[in-house]
Amino acid sequence: MAKDRKKRLLWQLPFLTLLIVGTILIIRQQQNMPYQKCSGAIFGTIYNITYQYDEDLQEELVAEMKKVDEALSMFNENSVISHVNKGEHYIPKTETGKMFLEVYQMAMKISAETDGAFDITVAPLVNAWGFGFKHDEMPTDAQVDSILQFVGYDKVSYFTERGGEGISKRDPRIMLDCSAIAKGYGVDAVARLLKNKGIKNYMVEIGGEIATSGISERRVPWKIGVTKPTEEPLADGGELQTVLNVTDKCMATSGNYRNFYDKGGKRYAHTIDPKTGRPVQHNILSATVLANQCALADAYATSFMVMGFERARQLLDKHPELMAYLIYDDNGKMGVWYSPTLKDKVQK
Repeated sequence: MAKDRKKRLLWQLPFLTLLIVGTILIIRQQQNMPYQKCSGAIFGTIYNITYQYDEDLQEELVAEMKKVDEALSMFNENSVISHVNKGEHYIPKTETGKMFLEVYQMAMKISAETDGAFDITVAPLVNAWGFGFKHDEMPTDAQVDSILQFVGYDKVSYFTERGGEGISKRDPRIMLDCSAIAKGYGVDAVARLLKNKGIKNYMVEIGGEIATSGISERRVPWKIGVTKPTEEPLADGGELQTVLNVTDKCMATSGNYRNFYDKGGKRYAHTIDPKTGRPVQHNILSATVLANQCALADAYATSFMVMGFERARQLLDKHPELMAYLIYDDNGKMGVWYSPTLKDKVQK
């Protein structure tokens, strides 16, 4: 019996040696593999992508982002969402059609979860207040109330008919706008492409919305800055509020501290409450959300800006899978609150 066991061990030894050697070679190859970087313009903003791979994938990555643009851009006349806004009900059975429906269904779910704080039909109100397309005239109460008649996520519905899928609008004037979730979804699409190629270490950033995986070039977790809510952009002397150690997570930030305008002695924030039809007025200055999908982080960050501090915290209690870093005005001073699960990620 002892001799048989020794023979088996002798036969297994070469295989164990090969396994160990192979593992060491793979680790060395990973360590020596370069990090690729690419950047450019998409969705009216800037993207920056860093990933560890032995090939330059910029062409494929740009092509993937363009698919998202063809699905969700209101500024692309031929996009799926533009056709829906023109009154076409059926969604094409294409990859871009699937992307649109995926985002639409996610948006409807978040709208229900946030009691309408997130609403992809809010675009006419945003435009009326001058944030989508700037103009000098402020909307009157009567104009806002008139627009509210065709704003509301519950006035839009998904249907299937004769093997086709589509979107039905209760009022033809309803206009869908996915700008508060599209950048995040674009980040997810790029991250998915990288994962499908077996890439484990990457950071994808589109207009401030981010997804990370693995480690950076420095062999440490990715570190992402949260900008201090001031009127000065970071590039123009603005400061970082904190740095988060983030890996294998997605992150998005929404804030009113830069995107606003003053008129008649009042400051109007760019976040519109879909229920009142007017700019929100509460104490949250910035909402940063971490989630497993960037589209979710993007949408919930916008939702929290509409909901305000207390309602945002109540929703977070119901969703432990979400983490948030909220900066608010505490009687003229800057206050900070973050999810207890975020404690170990906040760099003091």
